[in-house]
Amino acid sequence: MGKTKHTGPSKLDQWPKPSLWVSMMPMGLGKVKPHHIRDTLKVVWENRDQLGYAYRILTQGVCDGCALGVSGLHDQTLTGPHLCTTRLNVLRLNTMPAIDPKWLEDVDKLRELDSTELRKLGRIPYPLSRKPGEKKFTRISWDEALSRIAAKIKSINPKQLAFYLTARGITNEVYYTAAKVARFLGTNNIDNASRICHSPSKTALKRSLGIGASSCSYKDWIGTDVLVFWGSVAANNQPVSTKYMYAAKKAGTKIIVINPYREPAMENYWIPSVWESALFGTKIADDFYQVNIGGDIAFMNGVMKHWFEMEKQHPGSAIDWEFVHEHTNGIEQLKAHVAKYDWETLEKSSGLSKERMYEFAKQLAEAKSGVFVWSMGLTQHRFGTDNVSQVANLAMLRGFIGRAHCGLMPIRGHSGVQGSGEMGADPFVLPGGEFDEENIARIEKIWGFEIPKWQGDTIGQTLENILLPDEHERKVRLLYTSGGNFLETMPNPDFIRKALESLEMRVHQDIIFNTSTLLDAKEEVIILPATTRYEQRGGGTSTSTERMVYFSPEIEGPRIEEARAEWEVYIDLASRVKPEAKHLIHFNNAQEIRNEIAVANPNYDGIQYLKKQGDVFQWGGAWLCEGGICPTADGRGHLLPIELPELRKAEGQFYVTTRRGKQFNSMIYSDKDPFNAADRYDILMNEKDAAKLGIREGESIVAYNRHGMMQGRAKFADVKQGNVAVYWPEGNVFIPKGVYETYAQIPEYNTSAIIEKAETFHAQKDQKYVEK
Repeated sequence: MGKTKHTGPSKLDQWPKPSLWVSMMPMGLGKVKPHHIRDTLKVVWENRDQLGYAYRILTQGVCDGCALGVSGLHDQTLTGPHLCTTRLNVLRLNTMPAIDPKWLEDVDKLRELDSTELRKLGRIPYPLSRKPGEKKFTRISWDEALSRIAAKIKSINPKQLAFYLTARGITNEVYYTAAKVARFLGTNNIDNASRICHSPSKTALKRSLGIGASSCSYKDWIGTDVLVFWGSVAANNQPVSTKYMYAAKKAGTKIIVINPYREPAMENYWIPSVWESALFGTKIADDFYQVNIGGDIAFMNGVMKHWFEMEKQHPGSAIDWEFVHEHTNGIEQLKAHVAKYDWETLEKSSGLSKERMYEFAKQLAEAKSGVFVWSMGLTQHRFGTDNVSQVANLAMLRGFIGRAHCGLMPIRGHSGVQGSGEMGADPFVLPGGEFDEENIARIEKIWGFEIPKWQGDTIGQTLENILLPDEHERKVRLLYTSGGNFLETMPNPDFIRKALESLEMRVHQDIIFNTSTLLDAKEEVIILPATTRYEQRGGGTSTSTERMVYFSPEIEGPRIEEARAEWEVYIDLASRVKPEAKHLIHFNNAQEIRNEIAVANPNYDGIQYLKKQGDVFQWGGAWLCEGGICPTADGRGHLLPIELPELRKAEGQFYVTTRRGKQFNSMIYSDKDPFNAADRYDILMNEKDAAKLGIREGESIVAYNRHGMMQGRAKFADVKQGNVAVYWPEGNVFIPKGVYETYAQIPEYNTSAIIEKAETFHAQKDQKYVEK
C-alpha cells in the first residue's frame, strides 16, 4: 500500500481571535520581547553592500538556519511567506567579504576578540598555515595545504585520524562525501553536530519503534488535540515554528509545555509574519508543567500510573487498548514496572505533585490525537535515550502513532542536520543503515572498497583520546573539522583547550575564524576556506526535521576566490592519500553524489531528481509507522519499562541546566536575552530559593562544584524551586567532562552545584588559603 500524503500547504486562518491576544498595546510596546522590525533593519544595514545577493539568498535558497526547511520564503506547511530573525542573523555569513589580511599578521591580536567579534571580521580568504612559535598566519596554496595534510594522514595509524562536521549550512552531499572519504582513508572516527544534540532521540526511537526520525510532519500540529513541547523552546530556537503554533491555536489545539523554567517565549510571542500576532501578540502555551531538571522519567511514570488506575475504574478511559494489543508488545511488563513506584518517590523525583500528574494524564486521556515535540531538555542527559523512550511509551499507550495529527517529533535546531547521520557521517551508522555486518557488506559493494570494521569514536571520546600516551594506537594525532568550535560547545573548556593544543595537526575547514581556530598545535594548524551552501557548485540538498529533502540551487553572487566546495576538498585530499584508488572516490559534480546517495540510502531514492529551486520530497511519506505498523523485527512498537535515574544532588545543592539566549548554536548575537532581559552571566533562579540564601536580585553570586565555578548575577525567574539555569556556553565551565549518555554517548549538559553569594564564596576561599 502506498504512503498516504498530506495535501499541499494549508491556508492560514487570518480572522482575528482576540481571546489569543497578549495585550491591546500594539507591537508589545513596553513588554520584554524581541524587536523584530529593529532587528530586521539592523540586518539590512549589515548587508547593505550586497543587498541584491542577500535578497536572492532569502528568496531562492533553502534556509541555513534552523531545520524547519523553509525554501525561499515558503514551506510545505502553510501558505504565505516565512521569515525569522535567526535566518536573518545568519545571512551576513554568506554575504560578507574576506577578512582584511592585516588581521592575519598577529594571532595575539585576534585572540583579544571573542567569537562574535571574530565572525564580523569577514570570511577566510585562502588556505592558511601556522606552526608553533609563529605569531601570524602564512598564506599557502591549496596544493601545498592538501599535500601536507595527506602526508600527515599517511604517516599515522588510521585510528589516529578523526573527522567532525558541524551544522553550518552543510549539505547532504558534503556529509555523504565526508562519510565515504573517512572510510576510504581507513577511519571510522567521524562525527557530527547532530549527534551532540539528538543522538538519544535516534537510539530511543529505533529501539521503541524501529524509526530514526520524526514520525510525523509539521502539518500534524495544526488541528491536533494536544501539542506537547518537552524540554524544547521552539519559539526561541526555531522561531518560524511559532507560525505553526498560531495556526494550531486557531484550529483549537491545546499547547502544553513541560520545562523547569516557565519560558517566556513559549508563553507569549509576537509573530512578525502574522499581522494579528505582530500587533497584539499570541498566547502560546495553555499550561506549563515545571518538572525538576532530570525529573521527566518520574513524571511520565506518574502519568502512566494514573492511566492504569483510571483503567481499573473505567476500562478504555485512558489507554487505547486496540492499538496496544494490535501494534505493541511489553504492556504487562510496563504495567508491573509502573506499579512498583509509590507516589512519594515519583513526586520527589519529578518535582510535581500527584494531582498535577493527574491533570496532565487526564488531558492526554481525553485527547483523540496528540503530537509530542522535544529537544535538548530531554536528550542532553546521561539518561537521554530513556527520556525519549518514555515519551514513546506515552504515545503508544494512547495510539498517537502513524496517523494524522499524531506523532513523535525530535525537533532539529540546525538546517540539514537530519541528513548527517542518514548520509553516514556518524561512528555508529553508514548511509541507509546501522554500522553492522549486513550494512557494511552492502555499502562495500556500492563503494567498491573495504570499510574498516572497528567501532569509531564520538567526538567527545576523540577529544579525550588526544591525550592518550604516544604509544597508544588510538591516540588522535590529526583532527579535521568542517566548522565547529569545541572551545565553546563542549563541557570543561580548560580540558578542551589542552586537548586541542596537544594535537599534532589540526585542520579547520570553515568560512570564518572562531576562538578554536586560534589555538596552537604541536606541528601545524591549517585553515581551509569553504564555500557556503549557496555557493556550492551544482547546488545542494538538506533534510528538514520532518524528513523533507529540499534542493537549494547555486545562487549568483560575489565569491571568495579561493574558497572551495567542501565535498570537492574531501575528494582532492583522499586522492592525494591513495592516488592508486582515487577513481573509487571521485565525483565530477554534485549530481553524481545525489545519484549515489539514492542507491546507498534507499530512503533517499528521489534525491537524484532534485535539480531546481523548489524541488522537494519527503522520505517515508507523511507518517512513519503508518497504521501502527513499525519497521521492527516483529512489526510492533516496544513498550519499555524505564527506571528512575539517580538524580545526583546533595543536600543544599541545586540542579543546573544550560539554556540558549539570542544565539544560533554557539554564535551569540546579543548579550541580552530578548525574552527575559537577562544577560549572558545571569543565573536564573527562583526568588524563594534566593530568599533562603539571603540573595537579592542582581547580586553577585557564584555557582560551583568540583568541576569548576561560574560567577554571575542572580536573576529571579519562574524556575522550579531547587533548580537553576545558566547560559550556554558560558556555563560550560562547571559541566563535567567524560559524562556520556549511556546508549548514544553524547556529553551531558546538566549537573548540580552550590549557589552562594560571591562575597561569601571568596571569603571562604581566602580563609582556606590562609589555613593552608
